[in-house]
Amino acid sequence: MTKTDADRSVIALLRENARMPVSEIARRLGVSRSTAQSRLERLERSGTIAGYMVRLSGEYDAAQIRAHLLVTVSPKLSGDVITAMEKMPAVRTVHSVSGSFDMIIIVEAPSVAELDAVIDTIGALKGVDRTMSSIILSTRIDR
Repeated sequence: MTKTDADRSVIALLRENARMPVSEIARRLGVSRSTAQSRLERLERSGTIAGYMVRLSGEYDAAQIRAHLLVTVSPKLSGDVITAMEKMPAVRTVHSVSGSFDMIIIVEAPSVAELDAVIDTIGALKGVDRTMSSIILSTRIDR
């Protein structure tokens, strides 16, 4: 489905606030409520909007300790590794990447000890050959 400027505007507003009322979307786009509702429903039906997410407060977010975990995986076992990580709430994001590592995983926990345990658990998964972690000290830009 080709996205129009209007579609991209709806998406931008929902990125700002996924719970924005349709009436507010309509007002900000300068269209009728029914037009805004139709665009939103079309984006949902097409799968462009696959769901809505919670954006956590800065206070909660700042209390979490995050790390980038670079992982090398045995190619035949990468699916098993991903399946195992899908069950781990501390695993926030898994990126498949090129280069000397196969994945970059973003993990988070409320303490260093818990983060260490998560990293150890991932490192012990069958198929994980090597890991390297870097704790995130601060986020300068997050769009």
